[in-house]
Amino acid sequence: MTLFTIDEVRKTFTNGEVKEEILKGINLSLKEGEIIALVGASGSGKSTLLTIAAGLQPASDGQVIFEDNNLTSMSSEEVRKVRASKFGFVFQFAHLVPFLTVEEQLLLMLDVSESKLKKSEQKNEVDRILKLVGMDHRKDSYPSSLSGGEKQRVAIARAIIHKPKVLFADEPTASLDSKKSKEVMLLIRELTKTLNITTLMVTHDEEMLAYTDRIIKMSDGVILQNAL
Repeated sequence: MTLFTIDEVRKTFTNGEVKEEILKGINLSLKEGEIIALVGASGSGKSTLLTIAAGLQPASDGQVIFEDNNLTSMSSEEVRKVRASKFGFVFQFAHLVPFLTVEEQLLLMLDVSESKLKKSEQKNEVDRILKLVGMDHRKDSYPSSLSGGEKQRVAIARAIIHKPKVLFADEPTASLDSKKSKEVMLLIRELTKTLNITTLMVTHDEEMLAYTDRIIKMSDGVILQNAL
């Protein structure tokens, strides 16, 4: 089932009198439960495409349709609510709050996403998700005591605690060594399939492509190849 449709999306930046078209009419459909990798050289437009799909910046033209809702015609507040409740985000660095424990990081995300779970249910859900990512034994730990791989596992747990429909991952393994990168990608794949999440990921690491279902190659603001 198609969950996300990107239709003729363009993005133009203006610097003085100079206009630069970063995205040049992108068309892309994302299905439930698949992992899609966006690859290409720096400046190809892949990160711009991810942030537009995620509602983090507007398109100059075209439409982004999510669950039959046109994000490009929504108000900024409406888009924010979709992001908070339906999307999860994992970046190159974990960006954990330094003064919150692992458990508190996830509870904060439930508050931000306006979870309807009762407080007692939230604690149980945090325990369940931390067990899924293999971090239940560190729930009382602070970020300063975690390794890079552990921090990224917590970041992934935080990104999925509110049961998002889409996970956006921008270079999620770039700050990790090869062994930890493979562990994190295996975890993302397992969670994507187990929870039926659609994952859209930007990566430069070709070894990570083995964990994806589809590879989208971009260059100069266009899709060169959409490979199964």
